[in-house]
Amino acid sequence: MLTNGGCPKNILSIKDALEAVEGRWKLLILFALSAGPKRFKELGREVTGITDKTLSRELKLLESNKLITREVFDTFPPTVEYAITDHGKSLEKVIEELHYWGLAHRKEVLGT
Repeated sequence: MLTNGGCPKNILSIKDALEAVEGRWKLLILFALSAGPKRFKELGREVTGITDKTLSRELKLLESNKLITREVFDTFPPTVEYAITDHGKSLEKVIEELHYWGLAHRKEVLGT
């Protein structure tokens, strides 16, 4: 079945999904948050290789897609904590399958 733009609906849904989690960092951030809420620096340490600027941008995009929440606590200095939403947790099976595929891919390509 085609949509108004001539694009099959299944392609459109896959496009939407990919835009929500595109890039090399978003799924890793979601994986880190799946263990529980974390502060910015904790995430930066756990997602090795990501810069503070990139982490900040990715967190904003994840929040705009309702995959995470950002909570500011009334402390001095202010404490900000990020947590995965139920909508974000719905990607758990996708992340798990990517993990298994990555293991098989590494074995196929590198022979390890």
